[in-house]
Amino acid sequence: MLHELIDGNDPAWPLLQEEFATTSVPLQVFAGDPEQGRSCLLQLQVSVESYLGALALHSGGLILDCGWLRVFGGSSMTGVDALPSLAQINRFPAVFDPGWRPIDGLIVGQDILGGVFALNGHDPGAAERPGAPGEVLYFAPESLEWEALEMGYGTWVNWLLSGRLEGFYDGLRWPGWQAEASVLTLAQGIAVHPFLWSKEAHTDLPSTSRRAVPMSELLRLNIDFCRKLGLKSPGFLGNA
Repeated sequence: MLHELIDGNDPAWPLLQEEFATTSVPLQVFAGDPEQGRSCLLQLQVSVESYLGALALHSGGLILDCGWLRVFGGSSMTGVDALPSLAQINRFPAVFDPGWRPIDGLIVGQDILGGVFALNGHDPGAAERPGAPGEVLYFAPESLEWEALEMGYGTWVNWLLSGRLEGFYDGLRWPGWQAEASVLTLAQGIAVHPFLWSKEAHTDLPSTSRRAVPMSELLRLNIDFCRKLGLKSPGFLGNA
């Protein structure tokens, strides 16, 4: 029941707020809508004592590092520049369905290159994904493969706020990326040509051409690349 998920003795939201206040990473926190947050929390069936539950109930998501990375919350505002909610990006049922589960795993974040962060479900092997149940994965656009990050959701959020993104994205950022990222809408990403998985991009990323495209187009391109190159299908990458 919803009250059992909300009435925890040790809610995680105050801890998250402390981390938001002290992080050195450029951060924007969107306010949550109470009704949407409760609906999202109920469908997720997670407690507010977890970071996932806290963000679902209290927030409309996070924008980190000058717009480079987006973490989905339980609410979404209206408008063309609104960040999708967990419910929208994962295609939650319109009405609470206790039997519903994400097919491949729960999409929890995306970056502007079309990289996707997902939380493994109870049977990663059935979804042909690496890692353990409840582990965060990353679909890397430079390799077109899922990578296990060896951390759960709460540790992942701590890691995002710790200032280590520069190292994680080493080789995938070019001079002036901040200016290009900051002018995107929250429905856009950046398409790189030659493509990020190509030898040319690996050798000389700054010389590539880049343009803003809808995030849905970027994700669709990555799925098509996997098929054309004979790679394993990445599965569901989000309803962007």
